[in-house]
Amino acid sequence: MSASSGSFDGLTGTADNSDRRPRPGSGAGSVLAPPPGIATSAPVHQESTRLVLVRHGEAVCNVSGVCGGPRGCTGLTERGRIQVEGLRDRVGATGELAGCQALYASILPRATETAALLAPALCGEAGIVPEVTTDCGLCELHPGAADGLTWEEYAQAFAAPNWDIDPGRAIAPGGESWTGFVNRVSIALQAVADRHRGQLVVMACHAGVIEASLLSKLPVAGGIGGARLHLATAHASMTTWETGLGGWRLLGYNDSARLLPVSG
Repeated sequence: MSASSGSFDGLTGTADNSDRRPRPGSGAGSVLAPPPGIATSAPVHQESTRLVLVRHGEAVCNVSGVCGGPRGCTGLTERGRIQVEGLRDRVGATGELAGCQALYASILPRATETAALLAPALCGEAGIVPEVTTDCGLCELHPGAADGLTWEEYAQAFAAPNWDIDPGRAIAPGGESWTGFVNRVSIALQAVADRHRGQLVVMACHAGVIEASLLSKLPVAGGIGGARLHLATAHASMTTWETGLGGWRLLGYNDSARLLPVSG
């Protein structure tokens, strides 16, 4: 059956398959969506909160081999700024994040710089550029005594944990374990969602934070108990969540598309 017929495709249902009431003139038993227990797409809830997690652009610590905590992070490379500017130009042209009600960043310079570069593209009709709110809960895994060391220095100073085997072991004295990090991120994301119910929120954060969001908010076996996904999340990419009455739902992961040049 063609999409233009207005009926559902298989078990997908209508754009809002929460409405299973018979339509006038369609017959007493006629509905436009399958029962919730067998539907393969969830209903759209207009009152849901949308959280867009943006990985920072390429950072100096990413290319210099330095553990980039508060001491080791010195912000974005020139390439990283160009990456974020490309994303800014895209969302500015499409308007997909216009009217963002809140803009967050971790306290690390590579994230705050990313948020500041994005901010002008997030204003709504009133033209108000959102202020950046920093939240340490959105930081990459806290490195403790490893912060600012090169990875060679780290390997000489500490016995590196293997989180695939022992995710509860800290990266270094005063630092976090993998399980502690995932649980910390889960709590931070829920707190932001609760604070901004029904709103659009953009967060400049980190690859680890994005992986932790997937582990903690999707039904992943062992998600908050130490599982790892080993994802390759791109710099200046967007991962989008919806949360509300239906719980947490992933709308998109690792969207790093940029505007294409217009020819002619």
